[in-house]
Amino acid sequence: MTLIDFLPLLLVVAIYLLFWDATKSRNSNRAFLSLISVVFGVTYLGWRLLETVVLPPELGWANQAWTIGLWLVEVLAFIEVGIFLLIMSRTNERSAQADALSKRKRDPSPAVDIFIPTYNEPIDVLEKTIIGAQNIDWPNKKVWVLDDGRRDWLRDYCSGRHVGYLTRPDNAHAKAGNLNHALANTSGEFVCIFDADFVPFPGFVQRTIGFFDDPSVGIVQTPQHFYNKDPIQTNLSISQDYPDEQRLFFDEMAASRDAWDAAFCCGSCSIQRRAALDVVGGVPTESITEDLLSTLVMLRQGYKTLYLNERLSMGLAAESIQGFFVQRERWCRGAIQSLFLPSGPLGPGLNAIQRILFFPTSWLIQYTVRIMLILIPIVYLLTGMIPFYFTSIGDLVFFQAPVFLAFFLNMRWLVGGKYMPLVSVAASVFASFRMFPTVVASLIKPFGTPFKVTPKGSSSVSGRGAELFTFYQILVVIGLTVAGLLINVQLETAVIRFDEFYPIAVFWSAFNLMVLVLAALLCFEGPRFRREERFDVHETVELELNDTQIEGELVDASVDGCKIQLVSAWWSEALPPTMIANIPEVGAVRLKPIRVNRGAIAATFEYDSGQRDLMIAKLFSGRYRNQVVDVSGFATILARLWRRAFGN
Repeated sequence: MTLIDFLPLLLVVAIYLLFWDATKSRNSNRAFLSLISVVFGVTYLGWRLLETVVLPPELGWANQAWTIGLWLVEVLAFIEVGIFLLIMSRTNERSAQADALSKRKRDPSPAVDIFIPTYNEPIDVLEKTIIGAQNIDWPNKKVWVLDDGRRDWLRDYCSGRHVGYLTRPDNAHAKAGNLNHALANTSGEFVCIFDADFVPFPGFVQRTIGFFDDPSVGIVQTPQHFYNKDPIQTNLSISQDYPDEQRLFFDEMAASRDAWDAAFCCGSCSIQRRAALDVVGGVPTESITEDLLSTLVMLRQGYKTLYLNERLSMGLAAESIQGFFVQRERWCRGAIQSLFLPSGPLGPGLNAIQRILFFPTSWLIQYTVRIMLILIPIVYLLTGMIPFYFTSIGDLVFFQAPVFLAFFLNMRWLVGGKYMPLVSVAASVFASFRMFPTVVASLIKPFGTPFKVTPKGSSSVSGRGAELFTFYQILVVIGLTVAGLLINVQLETAVIRFDEFYPIAVFWSAFNLMVLVLAALLCFEGPRFRREERFDVHETVELELNDTQIEGELVDASVDGCKIQLVSAWWSEALPPTMIANIPEVGAVRLKPIRVNRGAIAATFEYDSGQRDLMIAKLFSGRYRNQVVDVSGFATILARLWRRAFGN
């Protein structure tokens, strides 16, 4: 290798050093850095095609077919990355606009119906959403529970809280049919939709309704935030240090799609104009992802979807591996179904950029590419079939390395601490073994699979389950990778020559093994220590014990219990049978201490009538959170992953 071989790498480093502190909200900066990655990528693919794809005749047709196939896979990967960079080359921030619009007086206030579609969710999930909806700060609202489970206890619960209750004789068209039945039996000018596990904050309507002053706005979508830990956080034991898996989309990509007028409805946490729904004939029922299709049918009628990137609700992420795959398979199948519908991205009435951004490129490509990246070194080590006609290490440094470096630095610049390649790749590999068959099946038979509700709440997790179907496949791939490495250690058994590509294959295999180990860990449910999630509170409370007033700090709380740190020097290791805590906005709540440790009291609540509702309203008001916003640090994450894999 010569110094010239390193010039593209040095150029990438220089560009990002120059732009590292540039303003991320300026679209010209985003577009320039995205273009840098695209230029290096196109250059690399051109070099691959012209210099490495055509093999010498003596290597045979099988090798030739393999190298051409792998080049095509790289092209697919670049298409996916290119569309991602296209999306991220712009962004849009609407909070200042929401500030101005929310100050306008609306007299009379337009009527808003709040729909909570439900099928089989338990009361510990539903009660939070219903109470949150009742506490929305809007004078002219009506809360409706849309019960496709036809449960008498839920009807009685709604009656006791003066909440509207609707049901229907059948479950035709699942959630979409449920919503259309509700539209036919209500009359509000606007409709808010919250899945049964999403709790709206009091300011939801006030922050969103002003956008409808523009008559072309049909839907305003807000992000989905979660108050529990998803399976990736839990199963890798990184709950306290790594953001949930959907933060990249909701915090970054959705706002960027909005800048292209390509934001879309995500089902929950949205508000919609009834007149727009009437124009398109209600919620579309042709796909199991009615939310995405709602945006597309409205676009064709001149209505657009806006995205307000503010935390205005919070709900439950998938709580188990089973729930994770039920949810992802529904999203994947629904996106692919749209390709076969006149109202989908290939149908008439959309412009070119809308077709590109609504095409399910990522669903179709990502799992194929991920599986191939795992298989390439295995095939090389076991059969000797080279991935491409190898020239020299210098060529890889000159053409390939700058592509990877530019994309990595671009991701770090764009999304910062919401992305860590090792965890992201492991999660993608974990999903690929289940999702790739779903992609293939959806292309062959896109329709006919029924809508499945993601299991949530107290009935969704039964013990510490395991995804054995995926685990066994990962074990096989690990075994093949290790076998390929061992076979080629000794000259007597070696399949490949010890040329320049061999150390690259070894490094690639070692990285794959690390990823596969993490993917295997994701197959086993991590422990969940509490039924209800805790929120950081940090508020002063007064405790009453044996007619003694003691000051303490309410460190954290859930609907079921809390932790209180005594401010004074008093404590006792003996557990008192009961205590009283005067909690702001809830009142005097009886506590049953279960553990005392040097002034830190862990206790459960014993509510009087109405206090549980007040606690739910307090904790789910939006003032408290327990989310991880950014990655704590690579060293911290790596240490936790090591302990999860190998113990202390």
